[in-house]
Amino acid sequence: MSSGYPFTAIVGMDDLRLALVLSAVSPATGGVLVRGEKGTAKSTMVRALASLLPPVDAVAGCRFSCAPKDPDPDCPDGPHTDAADTLNRPARLVELPVGASEDRVLGSIHLERALTEGVTAYEPGLLAGANRGVLYVDEVNLLHDHLVDVLLDAAAMGRAKVERENVSVSHAARFVMVGTMNPEEGELRPQLLDRFGLTVEVAATRDPALRADVVRARLAYEADPDGFAARYADDERRLSQRIAAAQQRLPDVVLTDAALRQITEVCAAFEVDGLRADLVTAQTAIAHAAWSGRTVVETEDVRAAARLALPHRRRRNPFDAPGIDDEQLDQALRDAAPDDPDDPGPDDSNPDDPGPDDPGPDDPGGPGRENSDLGDGPDRQEHGDQPGHPGRPGETSPQSEATADAEPQRSGIPGSIPGGDVQAAEKPFRARLLTVPGHGSGAEGRRSRAITPNGRTVGSRRPVEQETGGIHLFATLSAAAAHQPARKALAASDERADSRQRPSSTIVQLRREDLRLAVREGREGNLVLFCVDASGSMGARQRMREVKTAVISLLLDAYQRRDKVGLVLFRAGEATLALPPTTSVEAAASRLESLPTGGRTPLAEGLTEAARVVSLEGVRDPRRRPLVVVVTDGRATSGEDAVQRSRAAAGMLARELHRARGGAVVVDCETGVVRLGLAATLATHLGAEHLVLDGVAAGSTASTLTSAVRAHSVQRKAA
Repeated sequence: MSSGYPFTAIVGMDDLRLALVLSAVSPATGGVLVRGEKGTAKSTMVRALASLLPPVDAVAGCRFSCAPKDPDPDCPDGPHTDAADTLNRPARLVELPVGASEDRVLGSIHLERALTEGVTAYEPGLLAGANRGVLYVDEVNLLHDHLVDVLLDAAAMGRAKVERENVSVSHAARFVMVGTMNPEEGELRPQLLDRFGLTVEVAATRDPALRADVVRARLAYEADPDGFAARYADDERRLSQRIAAAQQRLPDVVLTDAALRQITEVCAAFEVDGLRADLVTAQTAIAHAAWSGRTVVETEDVRAAARLALPHRRRRNPFDAPGIDDEQLDQALRDAAPDDPDDPGPDDSNPDDPGPDDPGPDDPGGPGRENSDLGDGPDRQEHGDQPGHPGRPGETSPQSEATADAEPQRSGIPGSIPGGDVQAAEKPFRARLLTVPGHGSGAEGRRSRAITPNGRTVGSRRPVEQETGGIHLFATLSAAAAHQPARKALAASDERADSRQRPSSTIVQLRREDLRLAVREGREGNLVLFCVDASGSMGARQRMREVKTAVISLLLDAYQRRDKVGLVLFRAGEATLALPPTTSVEAAASRLESLPTGGRTPLAEGLTEAARVVSLEGVRDPRRRPLVVVVTDGRATSGEDAVQRSRAAAGMLARELHRARGGAVVVDCETGVVRLGLAATLATHLGAEHLVLDGVAAGSTASTLTSAVRAHSVQRKAA
């Protein structure tokens, strides 16, 4: 087996290296979330950390790594006595695959033996192996919701608990959780995001010289892994020894009242939610002081801790990019710094002379200079800059449908039609729940009804060959009751016999054909495909603002319900897939923000493109049922026979949705006193639910266009 890539051989990424090292020094920091584009060595660096972790003492033979001096009293392999043998072994880094089953993560109980023999046979899972070590989740944002729930419970309680009907097993599960993710593939649930103590944004360097160094090192490693690792063996050993020394120093580090005041001032200045940010920042500052060889927390430690612990905790909605303003951080630290009566302050006669809190650019002791020998890397600017949320373009006067393409402008959306007027969305609102009819069996989520592994029990069924799952205990016992020996004996005995002579207890005999699995109903995530009309007829300034606000509100709802989203735009005689189906709702929102309007309405082309996407996704992800949301006023003005072609395209889309067991919703954007009802006609051809634009908001009294037309007709007759 070849050697792994050395931690000290990785070029750059100073913030990530510091975050991982601090987590190794003090697990109380809460682990690390690494966000970054693909191909930035995120996984390589995390896996390289395993060789640096100091070894741990564990009870010999214990599958749950109990500490000899403080064993878990409820350990399934216990109880452990003081005389138990001790094993000194390397710390473990356990990888949790994205597609793992719940039994693989938590462990499994052999229910057949538990019911027939009364024996609790428990097979430990990945959380047992990660106890007192590191749990690594690559692509953590793609983790299924039922596994996220398992991780949340274990992280909050420090224990893993397996419940199968009336059989229960629990064990200690204290680990440092490290996750890597590509934000383009979707965001994390807020609850899991908050459980990561530290977060780091990484990006590939744009410096050609550094890129050459990275490629050169990787080629050398692939040519001779063992020889490459041997060249860094001394550096690896020194770094491991320094981590161990910092762990020994950690209990002696003092967090002064002044440092604690700085931490709370900084957290308050950045308006983070809750108090977990204060606690994590304090723990990280203590770890940083121990790593730097100090026994008292200083401003430098607080600053380094805040830069790692706060970026992901100051987001106000899922579409905000995480980040922290260094100038605001420095100002908060200065505001919270204790006054020094012996410090006369800067000399007013020389305004260019930097003061003690404003070090010059060449001062190595200035704030933010980490005392680290992890290796030379790129400047902090390279890895510390946070991508901002896309700005909203300025508003311009609306153009008519006939002149929308007269002055082309770049829309900023890959594959979109250039030209048009761009309107900004308003503040999103809570959208009503749109669902796919019937029951699905797709990816777990929070939108449409589905038969899922988790949820309320609605029935039972026979298992197919080699199938496992939650056993329906009552149905299993009912199926087995007919052939029990005790039942036959009682039936043959005299019914007038004294009940005291009957057996007081029996053993239930189960056959494999008696087993019944529980059928549970829960919720699934869907493919929500937005098909948005951006033509000139939608170009009225206020109307397009309302449309964008409604769609962004629906995108926010899709994010919360763990959906996959796609975006089809049609305008100026063409339709384009502006965003292929993805779990990155953030990407859809950013592209919608810069959506221009103008040109004729190619309704047929838009519906045809939506049908094509639904068909392709049915092959790629057949378990995820589609929900197509068509946002339009129903007009079709582009090309010959535009109306007939749009109805034919609606029929084709309806057939694709029927094949995929999906559904559709038409959001009607028509305004004015006189309405043609074209969107309602389109909904009829699609077999779709029909909503007016105002009806998208949750709790809205607006329902369908039909009711609006009826009300208008009544008013006209009354007049």
